[in-house]
Amino acid sequence: MSKKDKNKVEEPQVEDTATATAEQEQNEGKTAEEQLQDQLAAEKDKFMRLFAEFENYKKRTNKERIELFKTASEGVMLSMLPVLDDFERALLHIEEDKEAEELRKGVLLIYNKLLNTLEQKGLSKIEVNKGDTFNADDHEAVTQIPAPSEDLKGKIIDVVERGYKLGDKVIRFPKVVIGQA
Repeated sequence: MSKKDKNKVEEPQVEDTATATAEQEQNEGKTAEEQLQDQLAAEKDKFMRLFAEFENYKKRTNKERIELFKTASEGVMLSMLPVLDDFERALLHIEEDKEAEELRKGVLLIYNKLLNTLEQKGLSKIEVNKGDTFNADDHEAVTQIPAPSEDLKGKIIDVVERGYKLGDKVIRFPKVVIGQA
């Protein structure tokens, strides 16, 4: 150990001695009962601070745990979204084929069951309609096309992919086509 390291180790002892000496000088003029009262007050203060710190720790960990439970299924939900998209595309194509009515009913039944199950777990659609104003904070622009009319400039022309939320957290922003201004 070098001389500097020894000095560093010894410094806290000097400070502790100085603090103890200052307390002794203050306590010399006090009675034993007053000294005990001061010590009791100091210990109570230390206890209250420690207790408050522990309560804050408990609140923080409970909040983190609740947040974790809410978003624990985020990975599963993200992997299920393409399946929902495929069901929606299949339903659009089956609607065009009038001969496949029974197939459409079966696919629709499975799609609704899957969607209801995911909604029970906290998934919700983000509603976006054609003609809504584009907002970069809420939508993801895939492309811009010339607006078909003046009132659609800067507005949503088409929704390419739906957006979804898990609880209050957006897990996929809606992908939209906007009209060029």
